[in-house]
Amino acid sequence: MARSGPSRWAVAAAAPLPPAPSHLNSATLEQLDALPGVGPVTAQKIVAYRQEHGGFGSVDELDAVPGIGPARLADLRNLVAP
Repeated sequence: MARSGPSRWAVAAAAPLPPAPSHLNSATLEQLDALPGVGPVTAQKIVAYRQEHGGFGSVDELDAVPGIGPARLADLRNLVAP
């Protein structure tokens, strides 16, 4: 007896993977700018912060970057890594 349509394994394999997080200590200006709610000015502030402070030890340090408050930090938390 033949089945019609894709197998359940083919459907599961076709599901997209979640995007890899952007690493705050190595992301380019363009990669940071592509994050939701982060424009070119804030991206530059993130780069300046990591240059001045030797990088990010945790995602929570984003709160110290001017223009990133608690709400923006919450939006970015699962999209970035130190």
